[in-house]
Amino acid sequence: MHPDDEFHPPTSDDPEWTETCWFTFAVPERNLSGQLYPYFKTNQGVAAGGAFFWDGRNERPETCVYAKQFWHLPLVDQKLTDLTLANGIRYECLEPQKKWRVRYDDPDGGDEIHVDLIVTGIVAPNMLGESHVDQPCRYQGTIVLHGETIDVDAYGFRDRSWGPRPQFGQGIHGGATMRGGYSYATASDTHAFHAITMDFGTGAIAIHGSYMRDGEWAKLKSGERRVIERDGEGFPLVVELDGFDELGREFNARGETTNSLGFLINPNLYTINCLTRWSFDGITTWGEDHDNHSFPDARRLFREARGQSLWSQAQ
Repeated sequence: MHPDDEFHPPTSDDPEWTETCWFTFAVPERNLSGQLYPYFKTNQGVAAGGAFFWDGRNERPETCVYAKQFWHLPLVDQKLTDLTLANGIRYECLEPQKKWRVRYDDPDGGDEIHVDLIVTGIVAPNMLGESHVDQPCRYQGTIVLHGETIDVDAYGFRDRSWGPRPQFGQGIHGGATMRGGYSYATASDTHAFHAITMDFGTGAIAIHGSYMRDGEWAKLKSGERRVIERDGEGFPLVVELDGFDELGREFNARGETTNSLGFLINPNLYTINCLTRWSFDGITTWGEDHDNHSFPDARRLFREARGQSLWSQAQ
């Protein structure tokens, strides 16, 4: 197996050293999104794992189709390429850096949910530095929700990272930025974009990503993401993204969200994940937009949307 398909040995004894392995997909014709997100605190010997499925706007874990997050799972001695977690997540790498079988069953039993998907990367993984990887993928298989079997055959994404992820501080993962985005669209095996953006005080600029047109792939050189419209609760409705790649090509994308789920994906990263209908290069296709915030920044966002200050003393 490729080393980046497996767990990485921690490079220090930092208890916040973290590894993740995230898969996300959709059934656009049902306005349904789903994702599996485990993360591992190797030096603490624990893992956390979440499964989230939603098909409406302004959803939260307590209101969506299905959500279950487990904390402090024992991190037993396993390989990431053949992983079974106590929360019901099962991962199997079938082809290095290329193909996986991804499964999930509710650990409490019953027919509330069952996931069985083959995930195939359509291009090689894109590395950010030496500790983060992103890859557009095609998802094929079935899910069962509340007894109904739903076929899946659509594009999605995967990413994973490894390294220190502090839970403390005002910024995301203890960093200097409090908000950003994660945006992608895949029209075909030969036409797609992806961008990770961070706001350092002058707008959300691209720090990583890729652009593929007519089968020619290149890393992003620069870009900017803008939330054009939010609803009364603060959830994004319209997003725009400009990108420039290392081949000198430019694209301009406009995304209209069709669902949204707000939740703490880990202790200091609050994300609003949205199935998004993107228009770029004269085509319209599906993807996602994630509106990411540190938890302190998320509180500001939602209180401001309701016309409240961060601290409102009762009269």
